[in-house]
Amino acid sequence: MSDLKPPSPAVLDKYRGDEVRPLYTGRVRVSGGETGHGRASGVVVSDDGALSLDLRLPSSLGGPGGGSNPEQLLAAGYAACFHGAMNLLASRAGLVLVDPCIEVAVTFSRDPIDGLYLLSAEVEAYLPGLEPGVAAELVRNTERVCPYAKMFRNGITHVVSVVPTAAP
Repeated sequence: MSDLKPPSPAVLDKYRGDEVRPLYTGRVRVSGGETGHGRASGVVVSDDGALSLDLRLPSSLGGPGGGSNPEQLLAAGYAACFHGAMNLLASRAGLVLVDPCIEVAVTFSRDPIDGLYLLSAEVEAYLPGLEPGVAAELVRNTERVCPYAKMFRNGITHVVSVVPTAAP
């Protein structure tokens, strides 16, 4: 018997506080691996050990492939979050979803504005058996709720710092 179960739709209840209230922090460490370059041969390990994988530069960027890459990891997080939020909203609305699927493509591109790089994302929701108007409304509402969609739409608060001691 599995202990797995979806969260309660009550997680959609509005928070009424004055400040951001952290609920969970996912933390990973990337080291450079064989080439010393995180993107080309990096090793990703989460602080709880649940995630451990090798990064490889995709062949389309001149690498050997054969491992995951930052765009895939971002797409996976986005798809999982969107899928979860959509299921919660459907449950709250009394909708029965039959094998819904979310596909996210994250594209790494050259930026013509500054000559450097940018990311873009495309989300596709597959909702078999759901009337198209109902499906479109569910996806629109999911876009409002999903923190990844919000991040892509509005940006994200982030802090970058240098830590003066060696990594553990």
